Amino acid sequence: MDKKFSTKSIVATGLGAAVFLVLFMFVKIPSPVPETNLQIAYGISGFFAALYGPLCGFLVAFIGHALNDFIAYGSPWWSWIVASGLSALITGLCAKKIAPQVEDGKFSGKEAGTFVLYTVIAHAVSWIVVAPVLDIVIYGESAKLVFAQGAIAFVTDAITAAVVGLLLLKAYSATKVSKGSLAKNK
Repeated sequence: MDKKFSTKSIVATGLGAAVFLVLFMFVKIPSPVPETNLQIAYGISGFFAALYGPLCGFLVAFIGHALNDFIAYGSPWWSWIVASGLSALITGLCAKKIAPQVEDGKFSGKEAGTFVLYTVIAHAVSWIVVAPVLDIVIYGESAKLVFAQGAIAFVTDAITAAVVGLLLLKAYSATKVSKGSLAKNK
């Protein structure tokens, strides 16, 4: 993984944001709590964050969620957009630990565990703390409602992000050839 935001990362960000937007708009399962859905899109932002780093992940989720709000509702709900970006940013902090192995076709239990740990922490911070607090501060929302929404969002989004992200990372890793695996026969 490059230390700078490379052309490859920029392309990945654009592609990831587009896929995130489509999934966020059309592939969601309503929960019993109002305005809270199970979102498959967080697996996409986690996948891109794990491969291309925190900035790419943040932009994928932030741009995808913001575009969804503009298209679907006419105005953004910034507290949740920020939380979406933050969830991918925190997940992306694992990229230095797992991206080289994924790119080398060696995605194992250790890398999977690291990804899941960062994903759960990321979604806990984003949905249990950041989104509800920003809802109260920015929009004057009821604490009881926003913390209930945050708790449901944490559980559903952490699970889907971990499962979908793991499946994508495993599948992507399987397409890579390990270094040194193609030795010249003598």
